[in-house]
Amino acid sequence: MSTIIAAALTAAGAYAALLLALYFGQPHLLYLPDLPTRQLVATPQAIGLAYETVWLTTADGVRLHGWYVPAERPRGTLLFFHGNAGNISHRLDSLRIFHELGLAVLIIDYRGYGQSEGRPSEAGTHEDALAAWRHLVEVRRADPARIVVFGRSLGAALGAWLAAREQAGALILESAFTSVPELAGDLYWWLPARRLARFEYATRDYLLDVRCPVLVVHSPEDEIIPYRHGRALYEAARPPKEFLRLRGDHNRGFLLSGQDYIGGLDAFFSRHLPPG
Repeated sequence: MSTIIAAALTAAGAYAALLLALYFGQPHLLYLPDLPTRQLVATPQAIGLAYETVWLTTADGVRLHGWYVPAERPRGTLLFFHGNAGNISHRLDSLRIFHELGLAVLIIDYRGYGQSEGRPSEAGTHEDALAAWRHLVEVRRADPARIVVFGRSLGAALGAWLAAREQAGALILESAFTSVPELAGDLYWWLPARRLARFEYATRDYLLDVRCPVLVVHSPEDEIIPYRHGRALYEAARPPKEFLRLRGDHNRGFLLSGQDYIGGLDAFFSRHLPPG
């Protein structure tokens, strides 16, 4: 009997240690600026795009790095919030697509990513999103009605949060989750992950206050964020709203979908961006 009790206590201790590691290690699971590297590996010049280096300072005093990629006679400006891994230099394929669609683009690295200062946090990334918006509206004098807020994965939560507070022209949520607790419950289904979640990033809740046109983009083959998250976000959004179904995995779906993806974005912009 004592052997059984000892084994049970050992198992209980190991389980408790796992829960503690999951609780306190969440920032390292959510924010991955070093994957694959924090160093910038290229610039838009590598794909033939002119660009400007942008430095922003947030309301709480953090200095952020980004790029502004202009377009000749742009149909609008796209504010790009990337996912939780890597940095802006890993998004050149998307920059090319948006440039070819006739959009000027501002893309930033969150605090603790790329060349940006600081350490990431939920409240901090909200400040980062606001600083990027204010740069477009107050410094570059972009018309808010012609700004498309675009977010992929974690960036979609930031985009929805921003669009709930500022009146953008349109919002695109690509490969997005409904909230961190719900995603944690899907990824770590054998643990009480929802109750342990220290982050919210409540994308679905933010959508309730978004009043611009919304496009939700997701793939049924997404191996990281289940397709049902994208469908739930579409259901939560106010009209006008659209859904674009991709094919392929979480990180390459937009590339594997090719012209279906590009054509879907183009049609959305044509319907919802006012002429310049």
